[in-house]
Amino acid sequence: MRSRIAVLASGGGSNLQAILEYFERLGDRRGGDVVLVVSDRANAGALERASRHRIMASVHSTAKQPDAAKLGDLFEHHAVDLVVLAGYLKLIPSEVVAKYNGRIMNVHPSLLPAFGGPGMYGQRVHRAVIEAGVRVSGVTVHFVDDVYDRGRIIAQWPVPVFASDDAGTLAARVLRVEHLVFPRVVDAVASGRTTFDTPPATTTNAIVDARPAFTLLSHEDPRLAENIELALGC
Repeated sequence: MRSRIAVLASGGGSNLQAILEYFERLGDRRGGDVVLVVSDRANAGALERASRHRIMASVHSTAKQPDAAKLGDLFEHHAVDLVVLAGYLKLIPSEVVAKYNGRIMNVHPSLLPAFGGPGMYGQRVHRAVIEAGVRVSGVTVHFVDDVYDRGRIIAQWPVPVFASDDAGTLAARVLRVEHLVFPRVVDAVASGRTTFDTPPATTTNAIVDARPAFTLLSHEDPRLAENIELALGC
């Protein structure tokens, strides 16, 4: 039986779209179905994407932290098995994290633990990477605990930082990799191939060698998706 997935997003929902499109390509082989999209912003593009795909959408707007009871009730009402944070900027309440321990995951646009934590999202991350002078950034998919960006890492993929980059060009390069890595890891967790208890040394939990990523991304190689699937054991 496929997992029932809730996707939480604060913005345009491009990672949501990537997940939906990847699941469509997998067809009956997919490990889950997105049954609910939640946003803290009524004008979030993710809600429009949900509507176009005939997925139940909900606005859960609060000034600070989401209401644990309301969010928990919403997940329970839709029989949610897995919670996926795709550009969601609020901290998930500890009560919800405890209830869905090992079943909440997030994508972050850097190689955690570097450039993570409160306030580190979007362009802020990429500006910090450039200002630090590092030459490798990347994408991290991790399980969620009650501290921003601290949960156990599931998979990472490196992305080169070029001398000519600004926050915008780096963001675009990282986002391309997010759209490839995140849906595949979501499917692995939804299908049970990867769990919170999976040993970190397995292929589905590998920190991939930076050298092939530099080559592939430098030339925008169309084989990048195939290379990522091979590394993640898809």
